Amino acid sequence: MSALKQVAASLHSDLVGGLLLIGATVMALAWANSPLSPSYEAVNSFRFGLAALHLDLQLRTWAAEGLLAVFFFIVGNELKQEIVHGELRDPRRALLPVAAALGGAAVPALVFLAVNAPSSRVMVGGWGIPMASDPAFAVAVLAVVGRHLPAPLRTFLLTLATVDDMCAVLVLAAAYTTGLNLVALGCAAAGLLLFGYLQNGSGRAVTRARQAVPGWLLSGPLAVVVWALMHASGVHATIAGVALGLLMRTRTRGAETLSPSHRAEKILRPFSAAVAVPVFALMTAGVSWSGAKGFWQSTITWGVLGGMLVGKFLGVFGGSWLTARFTSARLNPLLAWPDIAGVGVLAGIGFTVCLLFAELSYDDVAYLSQAKGAVLLSSASAALLAALILGRRSTHRRCMRERHGAG
Repeated sequence: MSALKQVAASLHSDLVGGLLLIGATVMALAWANSPLSPSYEAVNSFRFGLAALHLDLQLRTWAAEGLLAVFFFIVGNELKQEIVHGELRDPRRALLPVAAALGGAAVPALVFLAVNAPSSRVMVGGWGIPMASDPAFAVAVLAVVGRHLPAPLRTFLLTLATVDDMCAVLVLAAAYTTGLNLVALGCAAAGLLLFGYLQNGSGRAVTRARQAVPGWLLSGPLAVVVWALMHASGVHATIAGVALGLLMRTRTRGAETLSPSHRAEKILRPFSAAVAVPVFALMTAGVSWSGAKGFWQSTITWGVLGGMLVGKFLGVFGGSWLTARFTSARLNPLLAWPDIAGVGVLAGIGFTVCLLFAELSYDDVAYLSQAKGAVLLSSASAALLAALILGRRSTHRRCMRERHGAG
C-alpha cells in the first residue's frame, strides 16, 4: 500500500479524525490568545470569491458554509445508509436511539431557555447552541476508552448523533434563516430533484447518461450549483450538504462494485476528517479569553453548560429509558443501561455544530466569546466525564470476559 493510501485509510479512523479536530482546536486557542492574535482575525476576515455569484465571502464563512457542507454531506449520507441498510431500517430497533436524539436535542434547548428567559431577547437567541452532538469527537472518545464495549454501542451513538445533527439542521433552516430568496431556493430545490433523479432514476435517458459520462462528472458539478443556490437563497448552505447526502444511492447497479453513496464516502471522508472539520475548527474555535468578559457571570455561559452537560444527559438517557418503558422498543441485549448513561454524557460533546450555532446567534463579541468558551468547556468536561464512565464500563466488560474465558 502506498503512503498516500495509508494516510487516506487512517483518515477513515474515528480516532485520527478526532485527534486532528482536537489539534486544530488547540492551535486556534493558542493563536487567538497569543501576541499574533491580530493575524488570526485578519486571516478569518480575508475575503475571496466571485462577487457576481454572491460568493465574495470571508474565510470564516467559506469554512462554515463551504467546508462544513462536506461534513454535513457525510452526515446525511451516513443517515441514508442507516435508513437503507442499518439500525434505522427496522423501526423497532431505531426507536430507542431516535428517541434519545430527540430528547437530546429538545431538553438542552429548554434548559438554555430556562436559564436565559429572564435576560434579554438577544441572549435567548442562542437556544440552538447546546442542541447538537459532535459525531467526530464523540466516536473518537469512545474509540479510545471503549475498546471492550460491545459494537452496538457505537452504532447507538452514531445513530443518536446523526439524528441529533439532523434535528439541529432543521432548526438551522427554520429558525436561523433570514432574508429568504424564494427564486434561488426554488432553483436549489429543482437542482436537488435533478440530483436525486440522476442518482436513483432508471429511465433510458439517465441510464445512457451514466454509461456515457462518469457519475461524479454528472453529480459533482450539479452538487456545487445546488450548494451555491442554497447559499444565495439565504438558507445556510450546509443544508444543501445534508440534502445531497440523503439523496445518494446506496445500492449497486450493473457492474458497480461500490454504490455511489459508499464511493463518495470513501473519497470525501478523508477530506472531511483532514481538511473540512479541522479548518472549520481552526477558523471558529479561536476564543480570546480577554474578550470573554463576565464569562462566569453570564447566563449564556450557564445556559450552554447546563444544556450540554445536564440537558444532554437527561434528554438522551431519559428519552431512551421512557421509550423502552412505555413502548415495544427494547435495548439491544448486548447493552446495559449504564452504557447508555455513558453515551448520554458523551453526547454532551457538541463541538462543531454548536460553534456554528454560536456564530449565527450572536454578533456581540463578548456574547460570542462567552458562548464559544462555554461550548469548548462543556465539550471538554463531557469528554472527561464520559471517558471515566465508559472506561470503567469497558474495564468491567473486559474482566467479565476474562472470567468467563477462565471458567
